[in-house]
Amino acid sequence: MSPKDEECTTFRTPKGIYCYKVMPFGLKNAGATYQRAMQNIFDDMLHKKVECYVDDVVVKTKKREEHLADLQIVFDHLRKYNLKMNPLKCAFGVSSGKFLGFIVRHRGIEVDPCKSRRYSKDATAKKLERVAKFTR
Repeated sequence: MSPKDEECTTFRTPKGIYCYKVMPFGLKNAGATYQRAMQNIFDDMLHKKVECYVDDVVVKTKKREEHLADLQIVFDHLRKYNLKMNPLKCAFGVSSGKFLGFIVRHRGIEVDPCKSRRYSKDATAKKLERVAKFTR
C-alpha cells in the first residue's frame, strides 16, 4: 500500500490509534486491487505458465525440469515486488491440487467431490422441505 494511503486506513482502539501498512483484504477494493497487481506482476507468464486469482497462484508446466525453471522465475517476480508466500499453504511439484474449489489435474478440471456431495445434500434437503410444505 502506498505510504500516502496509510492515513486513510486509520482506526482507533482503546489502546491507541493505528493504520495499516499493507492492504488488508477487508477494504472495499482490496480484492480487485490485489488481482490487478498480480496480473501486472505475472503479465509475461499469465495464462501460459501461471494462473492467479487474488492470492492463489498456480505454476503449470508439463515437464519437471521446466517446472523448476518456472518456479524460479515466479520467485524472482515475487522477490522483485517484495511479496511473500506462506510456506504452510504451498505445494510444489504436485500433479493435481485444489484451486478455487475445483480439482485441477493434467487431464483437466473436475468438481471437488467434497463440494458436490455438499451441494447434492443441500439440494435434497431443499426438495424434502418443499415436499413437506406441499403435504401439510
